[in-house]
Amino acid sequence: MFGEKKMSTKKNNFEEQLNELQEIVNKLESGNVPLEDALNEFQAGVKLSRELEKKLNDAEQTCLLYTSPSP
Repeated sequence: MFGEKKMSTKKNNFEEQLNELQEIVNKLESGNVPLEDALNEFQAGVKLSRELEKKLNDAEQTCLLYTSPSP
């Protein structure tokens, strides 16, 4: 399957994961992916999207922690 090989490797950094998600989107938008493969790609994309969202939320919380005024 398309997305499984990359997802099973080591954890990627944010930029690598974002690029991988973009590759998945491009494949799906092309419309040249068999249905079963498209479903697998979609699932991998949703998983990546959630991981990226969590990383962004964590980064935002860290920024807020360091930029908020001390009591």
